[in-house]
Amino acid sequence: MYFRCTKLQFFGKMSETNVESKVERAAHNKSVSLPMSRVKLIMKSSPDVSCINQEALFLTTKATELFVQHLARSSYNNGAGKDSNTLSYSDLADTAEETETFQFLTDILPKKILARDYLKSLQELEEDN
Repeated sequence: MYFRCTKLQFFGKMSETNVESKVERAAHNKSVSLPMSRVKLIMKSSPDVSCINQEALFLTTKATELFVQHLARSSYNNGAGKDSNTLSYSDLADTAEETETFQFLTDILPKKILARDYLKSLQELEEDN
């Protein structure tokens, strides 16, 4: 299976041949870290999906895996835990909020706030109304 990748924002500043070689290696390797059965279950939960072939399942699983790796790497590089070699939820939430590529995740990865801060903001909103 051969894929021709011309322009992918997802991979940042990688050259076209580098992206092609990574996609080819992933297709030939056929090893994935995510359980394909779970990905298939998620895909089947969509009413628009009736049948899923193995190639589509593999590619979706591999793309999801690469996306999670990219998110984690970006969060780690931009996060506060780089010195202690850790990745925290706040690093992920900050990356989702600050990076344009990941802004669609802000609803899924909201910044944590303390209950007292939330209650204070609610009280301020009620006072304004």
